[in-house]
Amino acid sequence: MDYIKIRFGNEFDRLGSHLERTLQEIFRPRPINPMFACKDCGWVPQMDIYETDKEVFIWAELAGVDKEDLQVEIHSKAVRVHGLRKELPKPSEGGYRLAEIRYGRFERVVYLPSPVDTEVVTSNFNNGFLSIRMVKLHSNEVHKIPISDG
Repeated sequence: MDYIKIRFGNEFDRLGSHLERTLQEIFRPRPINPMFACKDCGWVPQMDIYETDKEVFIWAELAGVDKEDLQVEIHSKAVRVHGLRKELPKPSEGGYRLAEIRYGRFERVVYLPSPVDTEVVTSNFNNGFLSIRMVKLHSNEVHKIPISDG
């Protein structure tokens, strides 16, 4: 069964998203933000971010990556996934006719749509997919601020 991903939002969101993807493709494998640049990274994994009222989910496609070569770091506003995909062994004779799979170090930093509680996170790695489940921090509390004279 085929499916189509639909992104809801206004025209500005679509233009910004298209421009961001175009810039990422032009400068790939380097991230746009030089602060997070990984000079040895050879590829960038594809990811989906899904949000509910209470949680944020991330799925990363990491086919061919061993769990031992995978690291996840989380901040209340961002997630960093990085690691290594080792090259598959090849017969000694012969040569490439097509080479599209990228190997080596990878890194992806994604900014979260809402702050999350870094203490309440679960992750799972199965069939080449990393799934991360995070609970949102809710800041619905109202704080009264005293006003001083002066």
